[in-house]
Amino acid sequence: MSLQPLIADFERMLRSERYYSPHTCKNYRRDLELFAAFISDRGIDDWLKVDYNDVSAFTAKRFRQGCKGNTIQRELSSIRGFYNHLIRQHKAQRNPAQDVKAPRSEKKLPQTCDSEQLDRLFKEHGNDDDLRIRDLAMFELMYSSGLRLAELVSLDLDSIDLRQRHMAVTGKGSKTRHLPVGRKAVDAINRWLRVRGNLVKDTTESALFTARSGRRLSHRSVQKRLQQLSQQQQLGGHITPHVLRHSFATHMLESSADLRAVQELLGHADIGTTQIYTHLDFQHLAQVYDQAHPRAKKRSGSS
Repeated sequence: MSLQPLIADFERMLRSERYYSPHTCKNYRRDLELFAAFISDRGIDDWLKVDYNDVSAFTAKRFRQGCKGNTIQRELSSIRGFYNHLIRQHKAQRNPAQDVKAPRSEKKLPQTCDSEQLDRLFKEHGNDDDLRIRDLAMFELMYSSGLRLAELVSLDLDSIDLRQRHMAVTGKGSKTRHLPVGRKAVDAINRWLRVRGNLVKDTTESALFTARSGRRLSHRSVQKRLQQLSQQQQLGGHITPHVLRHSFATHMLESSADLRAVQELLGHADIGTTQIYTHLDFQHLAQVYDQAHPRAKKRSGSS
């Protein structure tokens, strides 16, 4: 089986059957093309000729090139997913990447915003234009419900019930989950809906959030608008849509300590993915401890 056609077939499956975002599909394709180039250099022109040693050699090379463990792990995940697809189609009988391990790397704690930064980010002005009103509604909703960027841009007008304050979101693997919507987000969306008609002239357009053209917003447009807004408000750090999602998860866990609930809200298939936020919560608890515990507080004048 030649290399490139099957990569294209796998990508089509991810788009049409699993409804993965264009960005995710692009990452899968890039990982597989990188691996295809590697095995081609080893004289392999058929996916069925790849074995455990080939995949191990690939991970070793990537490590020598300075790639971090999480990058190599993602590439291995792409290769495993590709071979599992071939097995389901009865084009392969084994997965050569199944038992290959990526080198461990230190987990970086995700960047988050504190409440003061969020207040500044969401601050309204009396003379806000239509696009700024839309932006505030989008980012209030992202933080309110912990949405992924792809989930936000895919929302339709009928995805959200503002009266009942909940919405249906289709996440990874085309799985639907129902999420609550906070009062601040509801108010911001109502404000946006009152001016949405100024941009959207096509009454058949179903997208909740649209561009100036009246069409559904792209991922890149949302990222760019958030970056511009954070710069205007002079917020420190690089604020991205994922930072808002991280902030939601962290603040929810600090308040409730219910890891399972946060897992459900975020749409994580594996609770291990959600556990990264327990490290952030521990940092918060440690700070409180240092400030409050009699044996931890520093006393002025003490040695």
